[in-house]
Amino acid sequence: MGEKIRININGVNLVAVEGDITKEDVDAVVNAANSMLAHGGGVAGAIAKAGGTTIISESREWVKRNGPVPVGNVAVTSGGNLPARYVIHAVGPRWGEGDEEQKLRNAVKNALIRAESLGCRSISMPAISTGIFGYPKEEGVSVIVDEAIKFTGVAKNIKEIRFVSIDRPTAELFAKELRKWKQI
Repeated sequence: MGEKIRININGVNLVAVEGDITKEDVDAVVNAANSMLAHGGGVAGAIAKAGGTTIISESREWVKRNGPVPVGNVAVTSGGNLPARYVIHAVGPRWGEGDEEQKLRNAVKNALIRAESLGCRSISMPAISTGIFGYPKEEGVSVIVDEAIKFTGVAKNIKEIRFVSIDRPTAELFAKELRKWKQI
């Protein structure tokens, strides 16, 4: 458990972490969400359980007001009982639906843009779409890290992006991707 690797690109710290995203002391955590913001299992279930009913009711209200969140887009709720002030619900693609890489890139980029617009200095992100949505883990992690690194070139508020997984093999994949950039 804990940090696997920390690198700095364009003044932004990028950190691979084996740990519980619901315990991250950051401004925002990213939820690997579905379009209806239903908090079943995986990261979404853990965030809802730890964050409490506020996140669930705000998610329902968001969908009621705005309709389902399109794949690649995001919605924001408060952090409820989490240490984070915000939960940015990013809807990644289901493997096999077509154009998955671009949709995953959009989900990551839109989560970071939204965090930036909220004035967040730190954000924790899971391996979006690589759980029940079936995106191959190694490919998904590579896309997520690559898109986050691209974002460091335009980040103004964000000073730390944390890639968090409670699952050791996934945390190691995040670390492996960051090590590639450390060598450049």
